[in-house]
Amino acid sequence: MDKEIIENHKSYIGRINLFKNFGYDIPKERDFILEKSLPLNGSILEVGTGKGHFAIALAQKGYHFTCVDVSQEEQKVARMNVEYLGLQENIDFTIADAGELSFNDGSFDVIFAVNMIHHLLDPYKVMDEFTRVIRLGGKIIVSDFNRKGLDLVGQIHRDAGGTHAEGKVVIGEISTYLAKKGFKTENYETDFQETVIAHWFDMGKQ
Repeated sequence: MDKEIIENHKSYIGRINLFKNFGYDIPKERDFILEKSLPLNGSILEVGTGKGHFAIALAQKGYHFTCVDVSQEEQKVARMNVEYLGLQENIDFTIADAGELSFNDGSFDVIFAVNMIHHLLDPYKVMDEFTRVIRLGGKIIVSDFNRKGLDLVGQIHRDAGGTHAEGKVVIGEISTYLAKKGFKTENYETDFQETVIAHWFDMGKQ
C-alpha cells in the first residue's frame, strides 16, 4: 500500500484518539446518527465529506452513496482513508459547493450533513438545496456540535495553536426552518451533538 495512504490513516486514527481523550467518541457519535436515521433506502447523498468519518461509517455498513465536498484537499484525505479500508467501491466522490449542487430536483432519498453547518456562511441556502434535491418520501439528516461540542473542538484547536470558526445558526434553527418548509422533524441530542431528521412527506414545499 502507498506510504502516503498509510501515513494519512495514522493521522486519521490519531485524530480519533485525540477527540476521544476529550470525551468525544467519533465512531460512537456517527453510529448514533446512523441508528436514529434508519431505515436507509434508495439513493444516498452525504454533503461535507471532511476527512471521511461519516463516509466511512456509512460505507462500513454496506451502503453505496454519493459524497460531496467543496474542498479538494479534504476530500483527498477522505479518499485515502477510504482506500486504506478498502471501501472505495462504495463511494462516488464529487467536488461541489453545498449551496449550488449540480444534481437534478428530487435526485436522492436520503441526505446527510454531519458537522458541516457550523462551517457555513449561509446554511439556509444549503437547506434550500437539500429540499430541492430530496425526493418525496425521503429524509434529510443534519447533525452538528452543540455548545459543549463546539467548546471541545475550540479547545483542541487552541491547544494546537489555531482557531475554530463557529457559525451563528444552530441545529434547532435548522429544524425549525425545515419544519416551516413542510418537513416532519425529529430531534435528538447526545452530550456533544445535536441531530435533526426531517421527513419529506406530501404536504407541499413552501
